[in-house]
Amino acid sequence: QVQLVESGGGLVQPGGSLRLSCAASGFTFRSTTMGWYRRAAGKERALVAVVSGVSGITTYADSVKGRFTISRNNAKSTVYLQMNSLKPEDTAVYYCYTSWGRGYWGQGTQVTVSS
Repeated sequence: QVQLVESGGGLVQPGGSLRLSCAASGFTFRSTTMGWYRRAAGKERALVAVVSGVSGITTYADSVKGRFTISRNNAKSTVYLQMNSLKPEDTAVYYCYTSWGRGYWGQGTQVTVSS
């Protein structure tokens, strides 16, 4: 079955960096679009970044452009989110997503940006 396992969240000070990882299994990873979404307290889940499967084209939310980078390693079936220059407003639960089949979500990983 499809599994998405996120890791790498935690507490970081403003201006710091974190790298999230999402290990995928149960589907053809290399040809599938993968994404990262986040849900802040009291808000709906929102797109952070997406990377397509074949061409590797990336798309970012305006709020993270220039600070976050999404990438993928097809040999490891893993997608990453490098987050730099973190701000308190980046605090949220971050979810990995695959467009495979009906679409699947990971369990989420908490990112807290606070001094």
